[in-house]
Amino acid sequence: MDKKVVVINGSGGVGKDTFVTLVGNYARVVNVSSIDPYKELLYKTGWNGEKSDESRRALSELKQISIMFNNGPTNYVENKYNEFLLSDNDIMFVHIREPEEIKKVVDRINALTLLITSKRVEKITSNKSDASVLEYDYDDIISNDGTIEELEVKAKSYVKKLVR
Repeated sequence: MDKKVVVINGSGGVGKDTFVTLVGNYARVVNVSSIDPYKELLYKTGWNGEKSDESRRALSELKQISIMFNNGPTNYVENKYNEFLLSDNDIMFVHIREPEEIKKVVDRINALTLLITSKRVEKITSNKSDASVLEYDYDDIISNDGTIEELEVKAKSYVKKLVR
């Protein structure tokens, strides 16, 4: 299998990480998020990892500052991509919320895009990053409205599609 990079997005709680885990049953995957460096910063200041509107807003704002300052999120993803190229993994999933940041990664490393949706989850609008999830024209959209078994079937089909 040729190595593939997939920018994955969706509102909090729709099952993005679950989907990546299920894809891992059929391919070797690495799961990266462009927000990880900013989570590390918040942990160092005493954040306990709780996903609240306040912490989501803080993470979004830290990321926006880094985008303006040094294009930090894209640089972070490119570094992870270079590590991925040297690994034995087949698929690198990159979590990115902001449409302009998705476009940068798509343009720089020829990534595919995937949106995970779920009618069971309310859209998060408390910060700029989460509010803009639907403002991108994704290559693929997968609905997570059924059972875990149904999502696994979709994960297996998605891997087959990537292999073509």
